[in-house]
Amino acid sequence: MTRSILDEAHIHPSIRETVSGNHADIVREVQGALAANAVVVVGMTQNPFPKKARKLLDSAGVAHKYLEYGSYFSGWRRRNALKMWCGWPTFPMVFVKGVLVGGADDLERLLKSGELKQMLGGTPGGAVG
Repeated sequence: MTRSILDEAHIHPSIRETVSGNHADIVREVQGALAANAVVVVGMTQNPFPKKARKLLDSAGVAHKYLEYGSYFSGWRRRNALKMWCGWPTFPMVFVKGVLVGGADDLERLLKSGELKQMLGGTPGGAVG
């Protein structure tokens, strides 16, 4: 299954730069964190689910990088660039070894099934780096 995304040929050449550059700084920051950390959680203040994801990882002894962008009342335009980039509609966005695994509930299922440990190579603490 492939994710539906508007083909560049269907974006007028005069606006391609605007589309590709839309809050590109936030996307680059997350990409940098993904390259440097085994587990990354992207969230926002006032949302209980990023907190839940971090608590799950802490309880499991899995080291992670947390990036926080705005709140329900601020930063939503910047966060939209992340949603458009990865296709995930909510926060948190949890990445394991550069792979988007979903949100807090998805992370909880991976922890319970043991799949998260497998994804991290079975190393204690998640071997950040």
